[in-house]
Amino acid sequence: MKLTKQIGLFVAASMMAFACGAPSDTVETGDAQEVSESTGQVLALKTDASTIAWRGYKPTGQHFGQIPATTGSLVVADGTIKGGTVTFDITGLTIEDLEAGSENHGKLYGHLQSADFFDAGNHPTATFEITGAEPFSATDVVESKEEFTSANTPSSASSLSPQAPTHWISGNLTMRGTTKNIKFPAAVTIADGTVKAKAGFNIDRTAWGLAYGDEATAVDKAKDQFIYNTVSLVLDVTAQ
Repeated sequence: MKLTKQIGLFVAASMMAFACGAPSDTVETGDAQEVSESTGQVLALKTDASTIAWRGYKPTGQHFGQIPATTGSLVVADGTIKGGTVTFDITGLTIEDLEAGSENHGKLYGHLQSADFFDAGNHPTATFEITGAEPFSATDVVESKEEFTSANTPSSASSLSPQAPTHWISGNLTMRGTTKNIKFPAAVTIADGTVKAKAGFNIDRTAWGLAYGDEATAVDKAKDQFIYNTVSLVLDVTAQ
């Protein structure tokens, strides 16, 4: 397992302080960080007790579902997370707001798997590799930023964040062949050989090349002819 040489940044700078400069409520996102070997107790991700929920937005509606985690593990030592990796199955992505088997469900699934979005034919999995964990201070604030207002404005970072974060988790998130380091608040408990972590945050999908309907190119957002760049992710994971 691995650990960054720069602890301080769990899916840092945009999918996580939030200071990306763009008028969106997304996590801090930056270049991939170097990692090094970490030592400690290795705990296997319990895929049947872990969920990764996603939600996308457009002015005229929302779509949501889950992305299954297929493998993963965390390394813990001295009562804190020292490293870890999780692999996600993009081809197993579910859509929960449309009836399975319906024409609209099939169209949306196919579109999300296409080169317009995840390009799953070439990149069927995504990975998150932890590069650091640091305490969440009582003075730390999860900032919410301005979004274009509509009937389906994306959820704010502050509303997605767990009520009592304990850590800032950072790591390299790889999707569609692109790796970015993200940082987000999480509520982590470690007891009796079990780690439970909950987190909720927003990412800017375009940072990973998922640029279809990019709102930045919308000539007139009032026409609702765009998809918000902001995607919400909510994690509830257990390793044992």
